[in-house]
Amino acid sequence: MPEKAPLLELRVLAHPLRLRILSLLTGTAMSAAEAARELNETQANVSYHLRRLHEAGLLEVAEEVRIHGGLAKRYRHVPGRGPAWDHGDREGEQLFAEALAGELRRRTEHRLPSGRSAITDAEVWLSPDDWARAVRLAHELGELLHDAARPPRTPETQRVSATIALFEMTAS
Repeated sequence: MPEKAPLLELRVLAHPLRLRILSLLTGTAMSAAEAARELNETQANVSYHLRRLHEAGLLEVAEEVRIHGGLAKRYRHVPGRGPAWDHGDREGEQLFAEALAGELRRRTEHRLPSGRSAITDAEVWLSPDDWARAVRLAHELGELLHDAARPPRTPETQRVSATIALFEMTAS
């Protein structure tokens, strides 16, 4: 598949349903119909967003299966193929940040009040070594979450939310 422009990927991700689809397809491969049922969306809507994510290189076709005489593609998210926030597309960055914030608000509505949690918010000044370590640890945490993801409602699993956004800021 040809490499897509990073700006396109960032804007493709700046949609709340696409963020939900990527999260869902991290733990399992699904067809548009399967994902639509899980997300309580129409198949046509999910199918459109799956195509956009696939065109941007964020999904791969994991398998093709015969269903009712037709051929259905099952897609899977490929963690690590997402864009970085370093391409100068300020409008795209804002759209993506707004989509992330909206998704965090939606997920918070489903938070178990008595469940385990951790929260950190920081706007701090760090040494280059400490900053590099923080970024490395965030990447490791992202890999752990994606590698450990299971299909929805798998017995003995817990639905969890994680949003990690680390970036350098201007001095003022």
